[in-house]
Amino acid sequence: MANTAQARKRARQAESRRHHNASFRSMVRTYIKKVDAAIVNKDYDAATAAYNNAVPVIDRLADKGIINKNKAARHKSRLNSSIKALKA
Repeated sequence: MANTAQARKRARQAESRRHHNASFRSMVRTYIKKVDAAIVNKDYDAATAAYNNAVPVIDRLADKGIINKNKAARHKSRLNSSIKALKA
């Protein structure tokens, strides 16, 4: 346990940031699930629209460091390739 006032404050801040970042990660997963649902339903237009909504959110969280930039790129690439497979 934290023994100094500074360490106690840092522990409080870390906990609040953890909750804040967890909600952002949950939001990204929700956006990805929306794209996946449209892909499963084989709805190209809905999948494209959902993908276009998800990309800025994914990029924003990667810029903030909440998710790794390579993970963001991997998600975008896999979603995009799945959408392209629908059209073909």
